[in-house]
Amino acid sequence: MARVLTPRAEDFPRWYQDLIAKAQLADNGPVRGTMVIRPVGWAIWERMQADMDLRIKELGVQNAYFPMFIPESYLRREADHVEGFSPELAVVTHAGGKQLAEPLVVRPTSETVIGEFMAKWVDSYRDLPLLLNQWANVVRWELRPRTFLRTTEFLWQEGHTAHATEADAREHARDVHKNVYEQFMTDLLAIPVVPGRKTRGERFAGATNTMTVEAMMGDGKALQMGTSHELGQNFAKAFDISYSSAERTVEHAWTTSWGTSTRMVGGLIMVHGDDNGLRLPPRLAPIQVQIMVVKAGEGVTEAATQLRDDLKAAGVRVKLDDRADIPFGRRAVDAELQGIPIRVEVGPRDLANGNAVVARRIDGSKSPIALAEVANAVVAALKADQQRLYDDALAFREERTVDVKTLGEAIEAAQTGWARVPWSAVGEAGEKEANGKAVTVRCLTRPDGSMPESDEETDLIAYVGRSY
Repeated sequence: MARVLTPRAEDFPRWYQDLIAKAQLADNGPVRGTMVIRPVGWAIWERMQADMDLRIKELGVQNAYFPMFIPESYLRREADHVEGFSPELAVVTHAGGKQLAEPLVVRPTSETVIGEFMAKWVDSYRDLPLLLNQWANVVRWELRPRTFLRTTEFLWQEGHTAHATEADAREHARDVHKNVYEQFMTDLLAIPVVPGRKTRGERFAGATNTMTVEAMMGDGKALQMGTSHELGQNFAKAFDISYSSAERTVEHAWTTSWGTSTRMVGGLIMVHGDDNGLRLPPRLAPIQVQIMVVKAGEGVTEAATQLRDDLKAAGVRVKLDDRADIPFGRRAVDAELQGIPIRVEVGPRDLANGNAVVARRIDGSKSPIALAEVANAVVAALKADQQRLYDDALAFREERTVDVKTLGEAIEAAQTGWARVPWSAVGEAGEKEANGKAVTVRCLTRPDGSMPESDEETDLIAYVGRSY
């Protein structure tokens, strides 16, 4: 097959941009740092969104929508929050031909505006917990944008909840982190992630605790795939989210927030993509199988149509490509670039032998299969290929992760992958030193990989690496 993409090993960033363009996932928007998500890319995001939405709703969370314009004064009510987001804010000062009495911020996140309405809607302990989520766009002015990974405007879901007790808020934040985000990454995206606690220096602005799921990309760098935050009572006090308790005292609520975004699409590309394009996990793929008429001939289209119907009946998402007037090689390249897990190729010669050729994107194999056996073979291959993608990504991460004892060793190891190093050998001073060399502490875990209760625990392990 002719080379279409810059090889990953030769220039990983160029390969990434080539793949997005050639696979028709997205294009640059008219304003620097914005993107147009094309139908192929949107179909992937839609499936991510639909699956994530179901997982969120299973926790009893309800979807809502809040305005994208936020009075600037709202952000100033929580000091850490406004300080954390100030460099990224887009501010509207004029509208309708006049200067506004108060500037408006285009939402970078919605803790403040949702906090305002939580205060309005919560009166009694009977109103709690209040569990809300919204699917929306947000704006954070990026100096070094990169499609899907860091764009000035991006799409996401943001959950915001209020609880009567700290324990209930903590349990909810951890439930989302483990049973929504971690499971979504592993089960649907076939991406192994390291769940952990962010250091004080890496916490979300205004949070008392931030939990993350970190994934290793194909160049050894880390990508934060999703975060869940315990906000304590910081926002509740700033916005007076209070309630009458069962004991008839007035108490401030405990709040959480949590989010994932279109950067997951970028992570998907960089974890699973290869020199021939994207490789989509079968459970995620909008089109799991493409039936392709190789060449027109007697009975070929009819056989291809029957295969499509058989696969549909087996619960497979399938598309028939009978465009025999377009060269087969071009169509096959497009299918590979877009990561369609399986192609079933049918031509006159195949039909004469009673076969179709099953081409698997994940392992690159091509096998003739009897027409009557195609459906069963495809269903088995889809299951196996989902697992293979996960296993390959996990093996790569383990190969590129080393255990070290000192900060210097960790910074050196971070040039090609991740280091696990005792947090006591790093500390806040060491973290700042590493940051000066473009290396960050991605998260903290216990030695057994479990989630720490605090960053003051002894024997914590720090995952250290370069990141996007």
